[in-house]
Amino acid sequence: MELEERLAVFIDYENLALGAREHLGGMAFDFGPIADALAARGRVVVRRAYADWSYFDEDRRSLTRHQVELIEMPQRMGASRKNAADIKMVVDAIEMSFEREYISTFVMCTGDSDFSPLVHKLRELNKRVIGVGVEKSTSRLLPPACDEFLFYDRLEGVDIPDEPAPRSVRPGVSIPQSKGRRRGGSSAGSASERPARAAKSSGSREDSARAAASALVGAGEGVPSEESSPVADEAAEAVIGGAVPTTVPAGASPEQDGSHDESDDAPSADDLPMEVRVAQTLADLAKSTGGAVTASVLKRTLLRKDPTFSEADYGFRTFGEFVRFLADRGFVELAQGPSTGDPEVSLPAQGDTTSAFALLRTVVQDEGGSAPLSGLKNAIRKNRPDFSEKALGYRGFLQFCKAAQASGAVDLAWDDDADDYLVTAA
Repeated sequence: MELEERLAVFIDYENLALGAREHLGGMAFDFGPIADALAARGRVVVRRAYADWSYFDEDRRSLTRHQVELIEMPQRMGASRKNAADIKMVVDAIEMSFEREYISTFVMCTGDSDFSPLVHKLRELNKRVIGVGVEKSTSRLLPPACDEFLFYDRLEGVDIPDEPAPRSVRPGVSIPQSKGRRRGGSSAGSASERPARAAKSSGSREDSARAAASALVGAGEGVPSEESSPVADEAAEAVIGGAVPTTVPAGASPEQDGSHDESDDAPSADDLPMEVRVAQTLADLAKSTGGAVTASVLKRTLLRKDPTFSEADYGFRTFGEFVRFLADRGFVELAQGPSTGDPEVSLPAQGDTTSAFALLRTVVQDEGGSAPLSGLKNAIRKNRPDFSEKALGYRGFLQFCKAAQASGAVDLAWDDDADDYLVTAA
């Protein structure tokens, strides 16, 4: 039996949450992309997040959905406890390294260089250490101390809010926070200052919007999701016929759908077509293992990401039939594996940026010659499920489209009426 890596994840939540808010356009921190990246590296057996949760009450729901244990470290106790969460995190990590020898990898989710001595000690104890942090709020001293360091903003699934083109703002009209990008500032500073800054960074408008969204979600918890309503035969028919489910329910506007997804009980990964999820998983495995990926490893990783996954839901008796179907459609490539019935699975060559720009232009033309930026990436993935602008070296889809504009493939302009970029075939 192949020996799997056992991972323990420790999250300095204040550091990551405030780093995302201050340096990633005010976006809320989401553990999902980290969970997906770690699924390709081994089996996660411990997930703990440390913070004074009275300052991050709205984030509890998302973390609980990802099975993260919330460790409460109160700071408002009439005395200085600014490093209480950090110390507790260090003590637990060291204790676990001695008591649970089967844990081979420790994942330290923080950008604080104060954790460097802990990283060095864990490596002395023959543990592998993976760090995770927001790039602009991560100390330059921490990544070299780790065996591997993942920048949160570079992970697949982290969509940094787009920065709108410069435009005049009429008096009394505010720019939507989801489109703005704050400049300057640093997440560095004493831990005693962090909660105050966290409260200050979320304005009254954002608080009221989130409260309303939470109330709506709470009222609708008993309503089945869109993905659970179709029968298995219809789902299989949609995949085999090449149909790709949309992420927006019929009759709902993008504005109604966009803010609700973050609070919904269903993970956002469920909205992706299976071809896209397989392609993303293969890309993660190729980067983390550096070797061949067999069908058995692929299925095990898909189950880590979604324990409810079953190829039978898509009309296939075995996983081998499922990957052969994807290979026939050109989504993956198969080669002889180490054993019969367990072929090697890989992604077809994605090509250079020129072909990617040409694909973007073709998709825009198929959409009628112009299309809004939001939703365009999903339209591209209908044609190429393994598409990833980050694999091509771009930080986000907007940056990719700007590069396509510079090459002359498309035109990009801000549309005030749509409150979005409009992409037009050149």
